[in-house]
Amino acid sequence: MHVKGFASVSLITLVLIAPAATAQGPVPDSCVARIVEYASRARSGAAPEYLLDLPAGPGRLLYFGAVHSSDPAEPQFAALRAQWERVRPTVAFYEGPPRTEAATGDETIRQYGESGYVRFLARAGGARIERLEPDPRDEARFVAARFPLDQVKLFYLLREASRLRERRGLNETQLREAMDALLPQVAQRIPEISGLITNTEELQAAYRRYWTAPANWWEAPAAWFDPLANSAETGGVFTNDINRASSEFRNRHMVEVIAREVRRGERVFAVVGRDHVPAQAPALRCALR
Repeated sequence: MHVKGFASVSLITLVLIAPAATAQGPVPDSCVARIVEYASRARSGAAPEYLLDLPAGPGRLLYFGAVHSSDPAEPQFAALRAQWERVRPTVAFYEGPPRTEAATGDETIRQYGESGYVRFLARAGGARIERLEPDPRDEARFVAARFPLDQVKLFYLLREASRLRERRGLNETQLREAMDALLPQVAQRIPEISGLITNTEELQAAYRRYWTAPANWWEAPAAWFDPLANSAETGGVFTNDINRASSEFRNRHMVEVIAREVRRGERVFAVVGRDHVPAQAPALRCALR
């Protein structure tokens, strides 16, 4: 997961010619096993692929790895629209929670970033719109089985606070209001931690048990939530590690749902935070060959 400031997306196109007929059914375990773990990617030093163009029989996948941005002037949005017009998708997948779109493309980008923009294009083009995410309860259970529950709850709260501060420019007061709304939602995802960190005062106290700088929870740096980074190096203590586990769970789900639609003969256009694409690329090649 990257934020604005990591420069515009550099697109590398891979074209894979597949047989005329594509297999149906679930993605084989042998293909799922080809998902590249983030630790392996960080060690390899290989140039990442941020755009996959995979024809597969009557179906096709255009998988666009995006920089998370709410700036309509970001060059990736022109590239995204050009790819959309070239492929003319029948199904569009977006990352993140279900949200609406604004009246114009630029305003949609300002409010909802790249995930909103792909929904905007799909609505205008008559494509079916699907969410790329697993059930958040399943993801949360996966993470909660691997990390202490107070750390898991802190991770979800701090990651959203960082996102809202960096991408939406929210100030302390606005972030406190956002946390008041988010706290019960996180409790619903993981009932086991519903009694932990129930208000912003408890959030600050829990935060201070792990960090002295920055001094406040609403200042948690974006670097703490990069799955390619090490928590010990960023100062995140555990946040990068939890984000990496969350991302790897999501990668498996994304490969399954994308491959299913392409193998049905759909022209699939999927937009996701760019680090997911090189992680999933070998598995998708395998599933769609």
